[in-house]
Amino acid sequence: MNKETKIDVPIMAELAAKGQRVDYLYWVGCAGAFDLRYQKVARSFAKILNHLGLSYAVLGTEESCTGDAAKRAGNEMLFQMQALQNIEILNGYGVKKIICTCPHCYNTLKNEYPDLGGHYEVINYTVFLDEQIKKGNLKLDKNPFENQSITYHDPCYLGRGNKIYDAPRDIIKAVYGEVKEMKRCKSAALCCGAGGAQMFKDAEKGDKEINIERIEDVLEQKVDKLATACPFCMTMLTDGIKFKHKEEEVENLDIAEIVAQALHL
Repeated sequence: MNKETKIDVPIMAELAAKGQRVDYLYWVGCAGAFDLRYQKVARSFAKILNHLGLSYAVLGTEESCTGDAAKRAGNEMLFQMQALQNIEILNGYGVKKIICTCPHCYNTLKNEYPDLGGHYEVINYTVFLDEQIKKGNLKLDKNPFENQSITYHDPCYLGRGNKIYDAPRDIIKAVYGEVKEMKRCKSAALCCGAGGAQMFKDAEKGDKEINIERIEDVLEQKVDKLATACPFCMTMLTDGIKFKHKEEEVENLDIAEIVAQALHL
């Protein structure tokens, strides 16, 4: 039990000690565990899972980085060490289905772990939430959002990397009614500037930071809200909003936060 937020989040080891198994593992990711802003997203998604009454758990302190950043930075040995450690833990618990809120975790677990013996059904949370909404399992209150406008930024590892374009948009439309598309969207979307381990290195020479270029695309739409679906995008675009001194005009929300707000969680 988290004393601050009062959310019950099942821990895999505690359930296994009781001989219990779950249907889903929620892979929180490094950002959801350590980044103060993205912890709010992880809490929102956990609230939604509890609202659904889903059989799930998290690894807690047993969860480590998937190794995405190490691999993108060129350290294949470190990636494989991290991956093999995670696979041993996942297989030890008999995990079959994993839900990810981070596209980088999703891409790595889905597309790169099988080569090392990690075979799971990996689900991105936007696809999961979209299915739950369409099944009628999540009753969204649209009224508070009717007069608000919103645009959506496609994360590279969700869009171009794994061709997930419709699910996040369908979720936004279910709450806000429509998505004001930027001129560069879907397969032509501009990167936030943090992917490929760029998040963890100094900027290279140039006239403008990528996240500033991208936030200018957002501001052109003159919207109240910016929806993102990736912790890296959340950080970079929020920084862009601050750089432009638009914090009072545009709010950056994750898809999970939008759903949680529409559920009054």
